[in-house]
Amino acid sequence: MTKLDIVVACGGTGGHAFPGLAVAAELQGRGHDVTVWDSGRDVESSVMRNWTGHAFSTGARQLSLKNAFANLRSIFRCRAEMRKARPDALLAMGSYSSLPPVMAANGCGVPVVLHEANTVPGRAVEFLSRYAKAVATSFEATAKYLPRVKTVRTGLPIRASIAGGSRFGFIPKDSFVVFVTGGSQGAHAVNMLASEAIVKMKAELDARGAGAARPLYVIHQTGAADEGQIMAAYALAGIPARVQAFEDDMAAAFASADIVVARAGASTCFELAACGKPALLIPLPTALRNHQHYNADAFASHGAADEGVQAELSSHQLCRYLVAKYDRPERLAEMSAKMLSLATPDAAAKVADLVEQCVARSKASVALHR
Repeated sequence: MTKLDIVVACGGTGGHAFPGLAVAAELQGRGHDVTVWDSGRDVESSVMRNWTGHAFSTGARQLSLKNAFANLRSIFRCRAEMRKARPDALLAMGSYSSLPPVMAANGCGVPVVLHEANTVPGRAVEFLSRYAKAVATSFEATAKYLPRVKTVRTGLPIRASIAGGSRFGFIPKDSFVVFVTGGSQGAHAVNMLASEAIVKMKAELDARGAGAARPLYVIHQTGAADEGQIMAAYALAGIPARVQAFEDDMAAAFASADIVVARAGASTCFELAACGKPALLIPLPTALRNHQHYNADAFASHGAADEGVQAELSSHQLCRYLVAKYDRPERLAEMSAKMLSLATPDAAAKVADLVEQCVARSKASVALHR
């Protein structure tokens, strides 16, 4: 295909930025000129440092009445940049950061492709789908929520490096490793619940003495607010742990883990699948339209993960769950195999294909009507 100029709008959280960057890299590898548009918020900086190509900050803000003026200003900013750049297409990865770029593209006659990460579409994708040539989806079930637009199930693009990690060399080879992550920004409730459960688990394994065949090790991505408290809790309990606000080597963290305790954001779910890691998924109870529950259920229904309800899960219950998995490595092996079966390693390529196809159809339509 001829060389294209493509804008990829992603950001807000790592869950939208990482998939966008994966597709941007795929398109760039095909010889296209790619510019990544983010919202310019500080929370994106740790993710965007992985992108070395052209970038533009839109100034988009979360959708609320108090941010209405900022988002209107962002739309005008995006429109001015789009008129100057004249891209062949816009790929928008969902969340509030997609709104100004898509509105600008629609006003400038630039073809739009959307990607919806979660099972249930967010408000942004649901609203913006009316302006899109097509919507790429991570889950098959998403199509029923978007009946008025073409949908293509591509899976969720993930970082190319995520499944190629090697186990951390400093973790003893015989360790049973629990990896806890609430996402790139952490999750306070998961941090507290998991750390208390793991401290109880350590006490139970210590009580077994020689019966505890494998020592416990913890990797915990906490987010900035809880890093010190969680680090102190493990140190007090004598639990060897790697505790970081932001885990900068997720590939090694996944490779090291025997089991993962995590939120059920779409990126987390598909990264687990790519790495074949058994998981207990604890959906964010305040997630819009309860989409994290539906994400978790899609994986739990295949036996690849288990789902825990935050309001109903105590540290004692989580301790019992982790001990049960410690005692049944064969069950973890079964879950691992089922996780791998849900992986979509070619998702970035499929989304890139869809973008190229939409550009080709759009140009053919323009030529036909000349």
